[in-house]
Amino acid sequence: MICWVMYDIKNDRSRTKIAKACEQAGLYRVQYSVFLGSIEANEKDTLQIQIEDLMNEEEDSVYIFPMSKDELKATVLMGQAFDKKRITDEVKSLFL
Repeated sequence: MICWVMYDIKNDRSRTKIAKACEQAGLYRVQYSVFLGSIEANEKDTLQIQIEDLMNEEEDSVYIFPMSKDELKATVLMGQAFDKKRITDEVKSLFL
């Protein structure tokens, strides 16, 4: 499945650890606090557990959006949708 992870994490250390967990799960950073990539369902579940352990539920927000390839192709990207310094060919290929 394709998966988006978006977050607003107040604590710098927690935010860094969550970003590393996303990267280790095979997701690509497309904005400072937005990751995108292909991931298996069990890997998504593992990532969710890792993030739950790292975040402060009283202060932080995390969104994990799984979607199909067809749903991703229907996504509307406007303006500077991706940080061009961070975008990779792997991410571009998800939209083809």
